[in-house]
Amino acid sequence: MTGETLWYANRATGAVCLVLFTAVVLLGIGVRLRGRLPGLPRFGTVTLHRTLSLSATAFLALHIALAVLDGYVNITLTDVLVPFVSAYRPLWLGLGTVALDLMLAVLVTSLLRERLGHRAWRALHWLAYAAWPVALVHGIGIGTDTGTDWMTWLTVSCVAAVVAAAGVRVAHSARAARRTPAAVLRTAEGARS
Repeated sequence: MTGETLWYANRATGAVCLVLFTAVVLLGIGVRLRGRLPGLPRFGTVTLHRTLSLSATAFLALHIALAVLDGYVNITLTDVLVPFVSAYRPLWLGLGTVALDLMLAVLVTSLLRERLGHRAWRALHWLAYAAWPVALVHGIGIGTDTGTDWMTWLTVSCVAAVVAAAGVRVAHSARAARRTPAAVLRTAEGARS
């Protein structure tokens, strides 16, 4: 593969990772809200979330492999796994490494979910919500397409979708929290009667 081909492939896989991980976050929020996609039963949404997570992880592995193979910049395996040690753009590459490390924790704990128990798995799964914006900032800071119209619109669309879904999630949690004390009070009053 030529250096130019590696460069284009790395850019393309980075953009695909943004779209796939955005879809994974959106589906994760949908699963948590017990949502369904039209035409799919609830378990179909869960299955799609898991399948897209694995696909996104495969594209991320390809994105990283292409960056390491590309001779234009010297990125080592240490740079990939240890944040902020790279000689090349240490902040931006380091943020990508942090996002990778967080996603690896989510992936490993998801594979070990049965052994961890639901509560521990769920607590660690929140790392995905931290990894997405860190990866986004990595792409904005290091991406060679940052500032192009197509990448700007893609990034803005992904951010808008995640912010809207997170807003729905927060509103849902707030409604549930307001209902819970009232339900407890009604149950206690019913028990006294």
